[in-house]
Amino acid sequence: MPDTSATVARPLADERVDVPINQTSMVFEGYIWSVRQDNFDYNGSSIVREYIDHPGAVAVLALDDQDRVLLINQYRHPVQMREWELPAGLLDIAGESALLGAQRELAEEADVQATDWNVLTEFYTSPGGSNESLRVYLARGVSASTEVFDRTEEEADIEIRWVPLDEVVDAVLARRVQNPGLIVGVLAAQVARSRGWASLSPADAPWPRHPLNRHLPDSEA
Repeated sequence: MPDTSATVARPLADERVDVPINQTSMVFEGYIWSVRQDNFDYNGSSIVREYIDHPGAVAVLALDDQDRVLLINQYRHPVQMREWELPAGLLDIAGESALLGAQRELAEEADVQATDWNVLTEFYTSPGGSNESLRVYLARGVSASTEVFDRTEEEADIEIRWVPLDEVVDAVLARRVQNPGLIVGVLAAQVARSRGWASLSPADAPWPRHPLNRHLPDSEA
């Protein structure tokens, strides 16, 4: 058998790789996001790859004092489905922090505010074809927002429902819900709750893996 001692000795973690990019161009600029083409050298080969260039996003797992999760149901045109999701949205406002973006999305999509915020988890939604990074916040101490927002387009007929966390986990495992932010968020919450929420991070924790933060030291990301 191969010697795996060096691998076992290191913590299991993704690693940042700074690959020299020979050329980059925007081949399509869309209304919401764009497609970028990079030419780079890797493993002795010159490689061309296209991917969605994304501003990043946040999602909010709002949990009430009965361990119910706030879910929204809305239409998603690429898959032509009404999906159950966590409140979420793009980080497309210049200068807005991820935390403020999450608080804004929770208010705009569900008319809810919260007093206690933590980072629950974060992930790349589709790393083979997009640089989108999504951070999921845990929000507790929830109450009705002081402002009610008008919703338009796909958000005009959003349905809001509070569902016990265990019931949402069952729906995930039964493959009845498909949204990745929901799946990752509720499974992370289920495990974190079983461990007394010890894995939570401060709401303003650095986010070094977000593509826009790659040039920053981890303490400033």
